[in-house]
Amino acid sequence: MNLFAILSNIGLPDILDILFISIVSYQLYIWFWGTKAFKALIGIILLSGVFIVAKSWGLFLTTWVFQILWQVFVILLIILFQREIRQMLERFNPLKTIGFKYKSAADGWVPPFAGWAFDVAKKRIGALIVFERIDLVFDLITKGISMECDPQPEILDSIFYKESPLHDGAILVSKGKILKTSCYLPLSAREDLPQEWGTRHRAALGLTEQCDAWVMIISEERGEVSFAVDNDIRKVNDEKELAALLEDAAFDFKETDTDIKKKIKSWFTRRYKIKTIVLALVFIMWLLFAGQQNFEKKINLPLNFRNTPAGLMVSQPIDPKISIICRGLRKDVSLLDENNIITSIDLFSARPGTSFYNITTGNLTLPNDRVHIVHITPARIELTLGKRPKPDQEDKPSIESELY
Repeated sequence: MNLFAILSNIGLPDILDILFISIVSYQLYIWFWGTKAFKALIGIILLSGVFIVAKSWGLFLTTWVFQILWQVFVILLIILFQREIRQMLERFNPLKTIGFKYKSAADGWVPPFAGWAFDVAKKRIGALIVFERIDLVFDLITKGISMECDPQPEILDSIFYKESPLHDGAILVSKGKILKTSCYLPLSAREDLPQEWGTRHRAALGLTEQCDAWVMIISEERGEVSFAVDNDIRKVNDEKELAALLEDAAFDFKETDTDIKKKIKSWFTRRYKIKTIVLALVFIMWLLFAGQQNFEKKINLPLNFRNTPAGLMVSQPIDPKISIICRGLRKDVSLLDENNIITSIDLFSARPGTSFYNITTGNLTLPNDRVHIVHITPARIELTLGKRPKPDQEDKPSIESELY
């Protein structure tokens, strides 16, 4: 396979194809990193590599076994990782991409709330508070007691007091109101979490893995306040930082950032090393499979003549050309150019004057029979043949030139 020929024929659809698969692969990496499903994905990639090598080397039995077992293997993956697949599909929320966000009425409770959080942390009282954003979380949490009130310190104290029947579980805050208490959240299945993180941290991460909610964690053991955001835990240092975080991020009080240039720059610069590696791997995979792709190529060719009668020559057109469209595997079609395709029209029976000649595949000679001609333009050409000038007439100066 001539890689240079394939690279020279990359078009806009190929670039879009590579970029799309790179974006999907990167998102899969981010969503499944540290989970059991991620290890399964690595296993699938390795098995796919073995299958490609076996097929390219002509290992008949290995290729046959993989083709038979592959369908069963896909069904087993769907059964085993249906939870992760559902999470992945739920991630494709068009509202996040467009940037639709709500504005919550603060009613001045954010500063007291921030002060209460750090006061409770000093007293070593644990708490878990879910802040709903765009995605609805009712289908992701279990149980819970419905209520509707502002998250004021007095109410929060009564909920998370150790002797209170409501302290076990998380509370749900939506649009500045407490909607539920004693909620149970799905636990994260990630295996790369620090050992000091307990059930609260796993529950917080488990919910953020399935939606865009933010979960505040007050650690009973360490007396720390932190936020679970985008599959990560962020520690909050003081009340001012917590208040700013709630106002600017969790509740979207401020206008949505419409600076497209900053968003594009942030997308390219954030985790650029991982994105570069993913793009390189996808590009290598594309090169491996591109040679087997059905491909069409348009080539402009000069038209040649053979068996021209003695004393005659083609006077019109002076430099005839035709255009052909070839179809076949990319690895074969990419190698075609005007240097390895021969065109010819037989003028054995030609007479002086104007004649029409049909151009068919019989007038073309290709380097191999794996490529097919699907279209020829023009399909018919008009040729004018005249007498070839004698050598002495070609060198004889004209009357005008003698005058000078």
